[in-house]
Amino acid sequence: MSGRIRLLLSDVDGTLITPEKELTASSIGAVHGLRDAGIMFAITSARPPRGLVRFVEPLGLTTPLGAFNGAAIVDGNLTVIEERTIDDDIVGEVIDVLQAHTMSIWVFRSDEWFVLDEDGPHVDQEARILEGGPTVVTSFEGIVRGVDKIVGVSDDADASAAAWSATNERFRSRVSATRSQTYYLDVTNPAANKGSVVDYLATRYDIAPQEIATIGDMHNDVSMFQASGFSVAMGNADPAVQRAAHVVTSTNAEEGFARAVADFILS
Repeated sequence: MSGRIRLLLSDVDGTLITPEKELTASSIGAVHGLRDAGIMFAITSARPPRGLVRFVEPLGLTTPLGAFNGAAIVDGNLTVIEERTIDDDIVGEVIDVLQAHTMSIWVFRSDEWFVLDEDGPHVDQEARILEGGPTVVTSFEGIVRGVDKIVGVSDDADASAAAWSATNERFRSRVSATRSQTYYLDVTNPAANKGSVVDYLATRYDIAPQEIATIGDMHNDVSMFQASGFSVAMGNADPAVQRAAHVVTSTNAEEGFARAVADFILS
């Protein structure tokens, strides 16, 4: 790494927090250490805004939060600063493609979360993360305007991979389709990706992208690796994600975030 790092942008799940979704004392201490060194800290995630607000107080965050992989930029009070939604005319078509690959569908609109099946895969887990359950609907027909993110959910890795391929092939430049977890396929506006969060922070704080470091573990983090000057992949990341980063730290079960801050950012 060459040059000065002025801001670290971090993914949340699989990176900043443990597999049990806990924020450790070491991670909190690492963020405070960044601040003491004059380095800003920000987070971005596939989570909706309400899934990020719990980190504001313990981490002392003053930077905007990049929710929905960058589809919504909000402040610590969840006021929307910028928002990029999926084109209304293709929302139904995207849902049809995901359902054709036997995926359970979630639709997010601002802080609203809609599902067809409240007992579907990973709904309980998401409800715990968001500290609130979804709205159950019989159809998504009336929910096409202002959609921030559509999620296909499946524990069938082959079905998920096929849906990813089909979505990219069908909609090409009209959507961004990425994997935030092995069982999630996130579909957003094409300009809504974590690389756009790097660009937003660079502009807001008058920082060159080369002065921003990024850290993450999933395929949806690669866009921010590519947009930043220095990137760190977690030890629990897929090998392809690790190859996309400059360096690799230990896993999120082994304080990989805190170690990365100490070894690569503050060293």
